[in-house]
Amino acid sequence: MQPKDARREEVLVQLEHAGGLKPGVAGQVQRATGVPEADVYGVSTFYHLLSQPDVQVRVCQGLSCKIAGSDGLMAECQATGSTAAFSSCLGRCDLAPALWDREDEEPIAPGGCAPTGDNLAIDLAGSDAGEYAALALVREKGADWVCEQLEQAGLQGRGGAGFPAFIKWNAVRAQAVTERYVVLNADEGEPGTFKDREVMLRRPHLVIEGLAIAAITLGAEDIYLYVRGEFGRARDALEAALAAARERGDLGEGLRWHFVDGHGAYICGEETALLEALEGKRGMPRMKPPFPVEVGFRGKPTLIQNVETISCIPAILRRGGEWFKAAGRTEPGPKLYCVSGHVHRPGVYEAPLGITMRELLEMAGGPVGTVKAFSPGGASSGFLPADQLDVELGFKSLAAAGSMLGSAGVVVLNETVDMVEAALIQAVFFEDESCGQCAPCRIGTQILRQALERYLASGDEAGGRDPSVLADVMEVSWGMSEASICGLGQAASWPLTSAMKYFPAEFGLESESEVTRSV
Repeated sequence: MQPKDARREEVLVQLEHAGGLKPGVAGQVQRATGVPEADVYGVSTFYHLLSQPDVQVRVCQGLSCKIAGSDGLMAECQATGSTAAFSSCLGRCDLAPALWDREDEEPIAPGGCAPTGDNLAIDLAGSDAGEYAALALVREKGADWVCEQLEQAGLQGRGGAGFPAFIKWNAVRAQAVTERYVVLNADEGEPGTFKDREVMLRRPHLVIEGLAIAAITLGAEDIYLYVRGEFGRARDALEAALAAARERGDLGEGLRWHFVDGHGAYICGEETALLEALEGKRGMPRMKPPFPVEVGFRGKPTLIQNVETISCIPAILRRGGEWFKAAGRTEPGPKLYCVSGHVHRPGVYEAPLGITMRELLEMAGGPVGTVKAFSPGGASSGFLPADQLDVELGFKSLAAAGSMLGSAGVVVLNETVDMVEAALIQAVFFEDESCGQCAPCRIGTQILRQALERYLASGDEAGGRDPSVLADVMEVSWGMSEASICGLGQAASWPLTSAMKYFPAEFGLESESEVTRSV
């Protein structure tokens, strides 16, 4: 229990200003906020950037960075005397192997991207002049027109779930409660994904304009921008764009803008976990329903949109919903695809939704070596083999292929990669980033990681490994997918089960059927 006058929302801010969980800080924050000290301590230990305040340099151990030599990079950091630690994906997959120095964050050099063109909604290579023409149209034509254009466009959420945007917007508008909020989910943490980082760095005015449009359309006065803690330069770009728009008078009056830093918890990319963090709590997903559009931030109707999604809004309103819909191939709109791993030009490429993997690979300069497998939508999407390079990278087509588009974080693996090792890298990530709230995920991620380690350790001098240590994997996977509260636990086993399915020999199995029989 906490006192009624406790200022819960200040907890994470106070911890950040104090430099993290250092001796005496929990008591200091308790006195400042009224939240019990044990509660403050529990919150601070949940977030990596707060619980490890003495770590100066973080080295990425995401899949793209691991195969690029992050172990060697860690050794170099330690040799220089830096206080370094491995971290989950740092959102710099195009710069693999990547590190982040919290005391001296270097500007992120732009990677590859599609050339500018009329068929692009975000156009990373284009000019970010910040004309705010779409916002002017909103004031002229009204909220009904905005939602009609979104419905015509068929815009699906670009954060991973692919939920139709217009349904969310209309659901917020339909609520009787007039106190409403707009929240930007910029806590990009899915391994293989760095598109939102590029949007914020290259086209920050699109983000600001899209958020202003959302707030005006939904009757919200407060806009919260929750930006990943490791993306300091991206936050700087957003703040500069906001200041410029205000100075020119583009945004009008009546909107309040709030920037909030993430503190190192991948799970806060899940929308309800993000709300918990905004409210000063551990970022644990909420049970749904009710959904945030009904009961969100502070218990009020809340629109939560991903960076890419909100940045598509200005182009949709300027050029029309039908234009956006037609710009896709198999589904509406162009899409940002991240490409990293064994490719010549890692980067973010905007292409029609439904482009094939083979075509996207060509945009990224082709593979380094011979393609063995690829992850089409971040770690959560598992792996597909090279014989599926002609698969269409869309929501429906990848679901039909037994995978998912997710965040469109494509990681390419060549013939040098051991798929058991690749599955273990992903398993370590999910175990580290499980919030621990539900047993299927908390225990299941640990079991999968341990099984893979036992399998790798079971090899003899001749190289043979014992597949019997993987006997329970499929059953554990089923329990995780059926009983986990959120998408993390539901998809955490996919890298392992998909690798076993398509590369059974590397797991000591004779065929794919031997894998499926064990379910």
